[in-house]
Amino acid sequence: MTKKIVFLSVFFVLFIVINISVSTRIYANTARSRSITLILQEFDQLSGEGFENQELEFFFDSNIKDRRIAILKAFFRRHESPLYDHADFIVKVSDAYELDFRLIPAIAMQESTACKFIPNNSHNCWGWGIYGNKLKRFNSYSEAIETVAKGLKANYIDKGLTTPEAIMAKYTPNSNGSWARGVTNVLGVLE
Repeated sequence: MTKKIVFLSVFFVLFIVINISVSTRIYANTARSRSITLILQEFDQLSGEGFENQELEFFFDSNIKDRRIAILKAFFRRHESPLYDHADFIVKVSDAYELDFRLIPAIAMQESTACKFIPNNSHNCWGWGIYGNKLKRFNSYSEAIETVAKGLKANYIDKGLTTPEAIMAKYTPNSNGSWARGVTNVLGVLE
């Protein structure tokens, strides 16, 4: 009788664990499918044409700008970032200031987890002008993106500070190297 109870107990525990595992996997796949569908719809909007016959052509299109916007939108969606609606502006401003389009999002990710943790009503995802008791606020994300891009170009890139390590030495000199590693990781993800 004891063996039967042990056997039934093990059976029910395994049954529950397997059901939870399968349910979790199904939920994850469903969420992933929804996310992929939304991204494909965004690709369709970015390409301006129907996606059905041009799906592969879009991915390999020579119009790099669209791919960069799509990459940023997918990244920002994954991180539930308010910068999602500003992906095209980030690419535009990065081009205007001759910056790698990945740099502004990478710094935002390192400084604020892609704008999730910022001072209230600051639109400051980059820790720009925040030190000690000083807090720089922007009226909008667009204003912040423009200011940060202009500042990165003039105060870093034009002065030869072009790698995350070199930027870190001036941007956040007290970092133990983790800032540059974080920025470098995001640059790799966005490649």
